[in-house]
Amino acid sequence: MSSPTPSAGNPKAQKSEGVWAASWRRMKADKVGMVSMAIVAFFLLMVIASASGLLAKDWQKEVGVPNAPPTFMGPAPAEASGVIAQPKGPNVDLSDIDPLAPKYKEWEERASKFKTEDVVKAETLPLGGDRLGRDVLAKVIKGAEVSILVGVLAAVVATIIGTVLGAISGFFGGKIGDFLEWLYNVFTAIPSILLIFAFAVIFGKGVLSVVMILGLAGWPGIYRLIRAEFMKHSVREYVRSAEAIGASRYSRMFKHILPNVSHVALVQLSLHVVSFIKSEVILSYLGLGVGVDQVSWGTMLSESQSELILGYWWQLVSVTALMAVFVTAFALFTDALRDALDPKLRGLE
Repeated sequence: MSSPTPSAGNPKAQKSEGVWAASWRRMKADKVGMVSMAIVAFFLLMVIASASGLLAKDWQKEVGVPNAPPTFMGPAPAEASGVIAQPKGPNVDLSDIDPLAPKYKEWEERASKFKTEDVVKAETLPLGGDRLGRDVLAKVIKGAEVSILVGVLAAVVATIIGTVLGAISGFFGGKIGDFLEWLYNVFTAIPSILLIFAFAVIFGKGVLSVVMILGLAGWPGIYRLIRAEFMKHSVREYVRSAEAIGASRYSRMFKHILPNVSHVALVQLSLHVVSFIKSEVILSYLGLGVGVDQVSWGTMLSESQSELILGYWWQLVSVTALMAVFVTAFALFTDALRDALDPKLRGLE
């Protein structure tokens, strides 16, 4: 008597591996992708902790002396720190030549009632201090919160706009498609940097303004890809079958086609996060980004250029290193995600 096949005895064996399960399996096989994903996850957790007040809550406090060096360098010499040594010894009696000298003691007693306790400022900080004595480590964490938040939200806005318009144009075509194609050509005819500057003048400064500026300037590339995918899928058999059983147009667009092209939108979302973080840094560096009461990687780079001339390099190095690590890790993670979602790109399957 022959033994039954595994598929006949086990119903679960007949179930094929899902798209997302297969993508996760390919993602786990990519060591560089997994390490990059861990780094990106660490930065996102740091951003969440900063936004909730667990980290860098007091980044505006002047906890150190101006331009305090990093801890590993030790305190700066008194001459370099600009501290003037106070003369020692008893005060000189000026009562014979100064008619106001007898009042000094009375004024000193009155002033002592209003004196506040002097805060001892640190001579060194973990990553150094800026020109006001603020901790560079706390600033770079708070700056990461603003820059990464702007990059992610702007990428989400651009992806939503590009996906919706691309789906409408690719599925319906006709006059609607022609109008959206004209709109796409108008946006792409203007250099992106000029378009960003034009929107910056309209919306002004602020985090939400930068999100809207980058979102409105970044949707054309996503629109073009999503439109092509919808044109290709709208004539396939599974969509024709859904139409034959009475599925509405919007049901076919968003319930049948959109799940099959979602990997394209997801990859474009990841790519635009890196691009928009760089754009936010440029805008803030030029004074068109976040407000003066906030800090981002761009504003820190703008501040550090004047400090670098005086030899205070630690703020520039700190923000550049942290930004380079995150952008590189996110770019590698995006490449691994693209390969996992579309294995045909590298012939994995």
